[in-house]
Amino acid sequence: MMQRTHNNRAWWLVLPVVIVVAFSAIIPMMTVVNYSVQDIFDPSTRFFVGTEWYREILRDERLHDSLIRQFIYSFAVLAIEIPLGIAVALSMPRKGAMVSLCMILLALPLLIPWNVVGTIWQIIGREDIGLYGWALGQLGIDYNYASNPADAWVTVLVMDVWHWTSLVALLCYSGLRAIPDVYYQAARIDRASPWAVFRYIQLPKLKSVLLIGIMLRFMDSFMIYTEPFVLTGGGPGTTTTFLSQTLTQMAIGQFDLGRAAAFSLIYFLIILLVSWLFYTAMTHQDSDDA
Repeated sequence: MMQRTHNNRAWWLVLPVVIVVAFSAIIPMMTVVNYSVQDIFDPSTRFFVGTEWYREILRDERLHDSLIRQFIYSFAVLAIEIPLGIAVALSMPRKGAMVSLCMILLALPLLIPWNVVGTIWQIIGREDIGLYGWALGQLGIDYNYASNPADAWVTVLVMDVWHWTSLVALLCYSGLRAIPDVYYQAARIDRASPWAVFRYIQLPKLKSVLLIGIMLRFMDSFMIYTEPFVLTGGGPGTTTTFLSQTLTQMAIGQFDLGRAAAFSLIYFLIILLVSWLFYTAMTHQDSDDA
């Protein structure tokens, strides 16, 4: 009986990745953990406070309000962008020159930097020079995202849908293109309706792609900062002040590094937990279907 020999030299191929991850993720994370248990006055003056900052964060009403706004916003984004992205992907052509044109048009919003997106919608939303604000004014709608909380919410939401629905559409389109034609041929033989094709062929085959899209969009929307900050500055009042803006104000505006570090770790754990729940729910559904 032959004995297998193990070549440990293969680990040298993984070593560069381990080093990069250590410097880009693990070491900064440990620094944040270290800050979260200290009261920092300046680079040379700090005192150990244990879990005091965590207890304060969990009792802070301002952070509770930001968390509620963040969850409402993120789930609203998912509720709009996922079905809309699927609809756009289904309506795209499967072959020909129009495929390239559609993909270029879909990719354009994704290429625009986040701060520029906020500036674009800051201009578009103005009633005097912006197309969006002017059109609503012509319809008799009293619209002002700078002073009306509802208008600010809708504008931030529409801005995100415009910016990121393309990502979901491109992911879904790639998933649709990967479905073998034999499934569609069988559906034509059985005279299946378009809804039946979508329900029993396309949607099940898109589950893995949708899982990626949902997790990416949730994590990104839950950490949104630049676009609403440029567009509304978190206002009017605190209407569009999300968790990332509250964290930035705490860390940079107040230079409260200890509380900010504790807050950022709780922030990270919330994102990790909800992403894990999404992943578990969708993979559990796949196992039930199997």
